[in-house]
Amino acid sequence: MKSALLLLDLQNEMVSHEGKVGAHGLARIVDERGVLVNAKRCLEAARAAGMAVVHVRLGFRADYADCLSVAARIGGLKTNRAAIVGEFGTEFHPEVAPVEGEMIITKQCVNPFFNTGLMTWLMQNGIKRLYLGGVATHLVVESTARFADDAGFAPVVIEDICAAPNPALHDHFITMIAPAIGSVGNTAQFVAAANEG
Repeated sequence: MKSALLLLDLQNEMVSHEGKVGAHGLARIVDERGVLVNAKRCLEAARAAGMAVVHVRLGFRADYADCLSVAARIGGLKTNRAAIVGEFGTEFHPEVAPVEGEMIITKQCVNPFFNTGLMTWLMQNGIKRLYLGGVATHLVVESTARFADDAGFAPVVIEDICAAPNPALHDHFITMIAPAIGSVGNTAQFVAAANEG
């Protein structure tokens, strides 16, 4: 089964201490969980194995005219002028930055399949298994895994490259939801699988 590694929202806004979301505690949790260190190991293993890699980020126009959600959290993003394309916040963290030839998906909502070319690209490339992780666990990771399952992909959540502002939200998805819609692994297991081809 052909696979891809999806790194979700590992952008400065979320995972950097200077990010407008990360500064409120998420970056500290990302550090504590070793998310970027583990994600870098996964990325290096995927590249060495010739596996497809997709980098997903949240990014809006400066006027947010492309933002459809009316959820409360969006007000905070707009007030803080967060996740504007072309600014520091939408750049990928240097530890896991894309290299030439890797797919970049910019989304304006939680689900990276919605209003993007991700689904078409995966299907055109014959990819069926999606290894995924990122921040936040209960938002982009859960949404991606759920949609992937519905669309006929086999999602594998790499638990130690995920984090949420509240550990209970992370744990609930990893223990209660993810096993019902796919499977859960870790960095060591992903690296081993990538090495096996």
